[in-house]
Amino acid sequence: MKIFYKTRATATGGRSGRTALDDGSLAFDLAVPGSSKPGANPEQLFALGYAACFDNAMQGVAKEMKLGAFETSTSAQVGIGQRAEGGYALDIDLYVTLNGLDEATAQKLVEATHQVCPYSNATRGNVDVRLHVTVA
Repeated sequence: MKIFYKTRATATGGRSGRTALDDGSLAFDLAVPGSSKPGANPEQLFALGYAACFDNAMQGVAKEMKLGAFETSTSAQVGIGQRAEGGYALDIDLYVTLNGLDEATAQKLVEATHQVCPYSNATRGNVDVRLHVTVA
């Protein structure tokens, strides 16, 4: 695989600690969901990255499909739960809103994007990801 970009982050103190990019450009205090401590949690950070990555990947797929101008918005809802067989797993819903495309084209675009998005590829076969498409 040809690597286009790499970044590195370091976390200390687990879900109640702090995480930061090693280049110093971004950092977060972390807090366990439901605690009174202010801060983000890993699921929120994953949701931010997945939403941005998927929305960007859609632009590339749309060019390949030779689609005209349209607007997109992608929201990622990420949950965490305990698996019946033990351990924990993520649960993901992607909500994609497209303005300027018909419903059939929008559905094809989102499904094609789900095949190329790096986050989708990383979760495929391991995390249940449900796609929700809305045409505005």
